[in-house]
Amino acid sequence: MPTNARILIKIFVNNKDSMDWINYRQLADKEIVTALYADYTTHFERVAKFYSGNYTSNDSFQQKIDILQHKKYERTILHRILNDQNREYHSGIKTLANIDLLGNDNTFAVVTGQQLGLFTGPLYTIYKAITAVKLADKLTRDFPNYNFIPVFWLEGEDHDFDEINKLKLINSLNDISVIEYLIGGKPLERNIGATGSIPIDESIEQFFASVAASMIQTDYSKTLLETMRGYYKPGNTILKAFTGFFNHIFEDSGLVFLNSNNAELKKLLSPLFTKEINSNSEASKLVIQKSAELEEHYHAQIKAKAVNLFMFHKGGRHLIEPSENGDYYLKNLRQRYTKEELLATAATTPDLLSPNVVLRSLCQDTLLPTIAYVAGPAEIAYFAQLKPVYEYFSVTMPIIYPRASVTIVEEKVQKVLEKYSLDLIELFGDAESIIAKVSDQVSEVKVDTLFESLNNRITDAINEARFGIQQIDPTLNGSIDTTLQKFQQQMEVLKQKTQKAQQQKEEISLKQIKKAAMNIFPNGNFQEREFSVVQYLNKYGPDFVKWISNEISIDKFQHQVINI
Repeated sequence: MPTNARILIKIFVNNKDSMDWINYRQLADKEIVTALYADYTTHFERVAKFYSGNYTSNDSFQQKIDILQHKKYERTILHRILNDQNREYHSGIKTLANIDLLGNDNTFAVVTGQQLGLFTGPLYTIYKAITAVKLADKLTRDFPNYNFIPVFWLEGEDHDFDEINKLKLINSLNDISVIEYLIGGKPLERNIGATGSIPIDESIEQFFASVAASMIQTDYSKTLLETMRGYYKPGNTILKAFTGFFNHIFEDSGLVFLNSNNAELKKLLSPLFTKEINSNSEASKLVIQKSAELEEHYHAQIKAKAVNLFMFHKGGRHLIEPSENGDYYLKNLRQRYTKEELLATAATTPDLLSPNVVLRSLCQDTLLPTIAYVAGPAEIAYFAQLKPVYEYFSVTMPIIYPRASVTIVEEKVQKVLEKYSLDLIELFGDAESIIAKVSDQVSEVKVDTLFESLNNRITDAINEARFGIQQIDPTLNGSIDTTLQKFQQQMEVLKQKTQKAQQQKEEISLKQIKKAAMNIFPNGNFQEREFSVVQYLNKYGPDFVKWISNEISIDKFQHQVINI
């Protein structure tokens, strides 16, 4: 039996004992997550005033249901558009059944979303989707008189292609490869508009050649590469490739995809766009006021603009900004508009407009009966600034539910941790301090102890000599202090050189630690923010996402550690 197949069997017989959790307060103390996120997940009462409901309370969910039932949504139009879109994305029967449920007034949406990264982007995108699916199932059990469906908002209107065009994975040399897809084989020199609409070109083959050369070869590599090529092929758009690959690896999950860059959906958003243009920057003022309150204890994640809208123009997506004479222009362009012209655009061709971060979530919750939004730490931070904006636009703000956050600990990494008596959380931070600790641990000579003893003896000797020197000449006391300081500085230099020599001597042990640290906290960041799901599909096969979905718990509100 192939090695990877044996590992996969081991995975599927694992149980919840393979898990552990790390409190976000511990991670905040190490400055890995923010104080706001730590309080949100451990002491919600401290931040409750910034949000519209407690994600841990069924009473809050019931109150939100009562509000949403009295709101009008264009469910018939939504049903038709979502049905058409998801059939195009080859979504499964469960997804289509969920779309049918959306036509009923007693059905509500659990929404999440993300930019369209290659092969679903960073791992946390998968975790967001899993959390949304599981939360919808949980709410259906908790409130049997209602239906809840998971919806993934495809953020394909974003124009920053450089944020989504990279794949990161550990290569055969045990380093991190960053492989970049360049349209036309070279970096972009201009704003090319909505990333979701970008057609994949022939240069994708050069990208795949680099991926194939970098991937660790396993029993699954050939089939995985063929699958990836099947979706990311010339002629497909980035959005269609993203949804097709997502549906392939998270098969028949029931997840409903929504592409907001749609003329009919934008028509439904026309009143929202019109109010923003007419508001004289009211939304921005409200964000600024709330940010000032928030910053008394926390940080403000986003900065509002005078007009929180972009416009699609000549293939690009450009921010609308006010000019000194009362008109408007497109940032970095000479294109000018009067207020009346913008209002006419919002009324007749709203598909030319696109929301920024302030209005995006309001667009989502204008279209959908959203009971909860599954958010990562940065999103939870910016939702804290948006409550008054929701109230101004008379849009119901959803309950903000923290997404699952996971570190996968592979067996080889677990063995390294056990060998050197390390706690996992020690790897969340400065790798050099762990290397120094292990180097000292495995060496017969304890460098810290050696130099601490040496420094104490030198200090004692100089202080002993100080008495006699002062009797000869009291003015030399300053020179004694200077001499002691120089000795200590030289000892520190010698200590660092000794540690480096020791580390070279213990090269094998330190390589193991460096590799473990790279797996757990790559580039000084959470694994889920750096690596793609491709890394694990390649090692553990096509059922990896199904397995991780079964393992993830969404009601602990701590960082999960899952052992493979």
